[in-house]
Amino acid sequence: MRRAAIWSTSALLLASVVTWASAAPAPARAAQAAAAPRAGNPLLADWAGPYGGVPPFDRVRVEHFAPALMAGMAAHRREIAVITGNPAPPTFENTVLALERSGELLHRVRVFYGVWTGSLSSPALQKVQRQMEPRLAAFEDELAQNARLFQRIEAVYRSDEMKQLSPEQQRLVWSYRHDFDKQGARLGPAEKRRVAAINQRLAVLATDFSQNLLADEGGQGLVIDNEADLAGLGAGDIEAAAMEAKQRGLKGRWVIANTRSAMEPFLSRSPRRALREKAWRLFVGRGDNGDAHDNNRIVSEVLALRAERSKLMGFDTYAHWKLSDTMAHEPQAAIDLMLKVWGPAVAQVRQQVADMQALVDEEKGGFQIQPWDYRYYVEQLRKRQLDFNVDELTPYLQLDKVREAMFWAAGRLYGLRFERVSDVPVFHADVSVYRVLDAQGGHVGLWYFDPYAREGKNSGAWMDSYRAQGRLGGEVRPIVSNNSNFKRGRAGEPVFITWDDAVTMFHEFGHALHGLCSDVTYPSLAGPRSVLDFGEFPSQVNEYWLPTPPVLAMLVNEAGESLPPALVAKIERSKNFDKGFWKVEFLASALLDMKLHLEGATPVDPRAFEKKTFAELGMPAAMAARHRIPQFGHVFAGDGYAAGYYGYLWAEVLSHDAFGAFIEAGDPFDAKVARRYRDTVLAVGHTVDPAQAFRNFRGRDPEVGALLRADGFAAPMSSPAPGAAKSTP
Repeated sequence: MRRAAIWSTSALLLASVVTWASAAPAPARAAQAAAAPRAGNPLLADWAGPYGGVPPFDRVRVEHFAPALMAGMAAHRREIAVITGNPAPPTFENTVLALERSGELLHRVRVFYGVWTGSLSSPALQKVQRQMEPRLAAFEDELAQNARLFQRIEAVYRSDEMKQLSPEQQRLVWSYRHDFDKQGARLGPAEKRRVAAINQRLAVLATDFSQNLLADEGGQGLVIDNEADLAGLGAGDIEAAAMEAKQRGLKGRWVIANTRSAMEPFLSRSPRRALREKAWRLFVGRGDNGDAHDNNRIVSEVLALRAERSKLMGFDTYAHWKLSDTMAHEPQAAIDLMLKVWGPAVAQVRQQVADMQALVDEEKGGFQIQPWDYRYYVEQLRKRQLDFNVDELTPYLQLDKVREAMFWAAGRLYGLRFERVSDVPVFHADVSVYRVLDAQGGHVGLWYFDPYAREGKNSGAWMDSYRAQGRLGGEVRPIVSNNSNFKRGRAGEPVFITWDDAVTMFHEFGHALHGLCSDVTYPSLAGPRSVLDFGEFPSQVNEYWLPTPPVLAMLVNEAGESLPPALVAKIERSKNFDKGFWKVEFLASALLDMKLHLEGATPVDPRAFEKKTFAELGMPAAMAARHRIPQFGHVFAGDGYAAGYYGYLWAEVLSHDAFGAFIEAGDPFDAKVARRYRDTVLAVGHTVDPAQAFRNFRGRDPEVGALLRADGFAAPMSSPAPGAAKSTP
């Protein structure tokens, strides 16, 4: 049973539900084929074609989803019945291995379903979501609450055979037992029924939340009528705004889309303060407009249901339940780490606001810095204090060149080579596909890239796994994707991105590399599946290679000229310039998330709670959280990051310390360190406890203080190490 897994992607990004689809032995495939009505529905067909088979994206239609999902559930239900009905005593082979091999058809269907709901949404598909999400939730509970199945898993876990299994097999048994246990397998019949009802309702609410957010992002935007109001924007910004207006039937005007990738550059560059305020209010008001798309009521109900379910599971709050198997283990450990950074970061922000206010006063602006002013004036301050405008980097940040540099770094570190292929179906013309080869020319996997924003696509950036690596029934190579929302340029002309966009590309590619470098037997344990606060580690460490000299040398302008040394020096000098802003923006959301889920059964009014929490924390008035509650898709469009947004900071400690191993070796591309990192972290997936995996690479637990000092936040050397926290068996 390849389970859905959710992990974080970036502080800038939206969460992604990732499903595994891997090869089952021929008898299992034959049984599925006989059981499911596959004729005419491409979602139910085996993946044919090159590279071990590929998803037939070009044949999928919305009307295929509901029958395919129903057929997949029915096939999986029959497979489980065979396991639980087996009269032989439970063994690893007839129970755990059989469970691992089950569910291929359903999970393959869910690959398509995830792609369409995340990247190709439409009214017709949203109707299917509202119909199918409760059914999928009910089916997942049916499996998780199957007493006979859990009894067989428990019997294997406690058997003498368990001691004879390999470490990876033992980990697989433990993983299934733990997952079933955490989902309520030991509850009584009445409690199980209530948990199932809660989960079905939560599935409906998550769908409603995400569709409301998508409606506000796609249906709203800052309309500009006067060309003079485009002052300060780059040519790419203006072209993208004109194209957005044309798509909305507003030819001759300009529209700044209500998405992060469009709004943040506008807020950073526009000198028109009234327009900045209007744009900012549109963006932070998503899901909070008191209309049909308002998410506040949904949030209140979600929190109440999560609290009730956690109590049924035997935990004080949802946060305690969620963190019980993470590296942090307890909410207070996560809060303690966040608060170590919060105070120093807020102090930096307050000083920066004072410096920005001095600029406003010099201009005789006659106003106090507000949240819609911050991004604009921090750039003015950067110019004043560092003689650096981040837009100076843009001519050197051609999307294709950044991608090539990303590939090159992966080649230096892991011996990977990327070749574009055209013999693979794609789900949209924007998508390109690359075959990944190892140093000997062997096939490693496929990497799909979907770079551009469009109607019906979730904002942000994320990684998906279409097929996990594994060796059941033969070698199965992974298929992964990276998905972004860059502004499209004119046909035939290069697309330019920002430095933050480039960082995000490297980050998401780190998740993809985790999947591509996986080397395990059982797909459920393949990278990048891991606990939440470890899952960001491989992606965040990959960011560190972007500003290295060899990579920077590959970033050239249209004339083929590399970044000049003076500009490279400015990048280095400014690396901590606005670190306080980014940390406070993130931590405001992360602390809000954790505190919301520590409220337990106390009813929550999102607006009032947000105001109260920020007052208690001393949130700077000139800033807003990165994600306000009614638009916090990481937390409420599903539960992947709920009580887990802190994980970005936890993983940042790990990634900073891990990259330190390369620096200590004297070369950020040191071959021996790279090999050890690949072998001990990327390759092992979830076959090794995360804390132990880090120790296997670094030889010790990570140091918190090293990151805080590097960020300009003083910290004592005795700061507790995240890796030393209690971890799973």
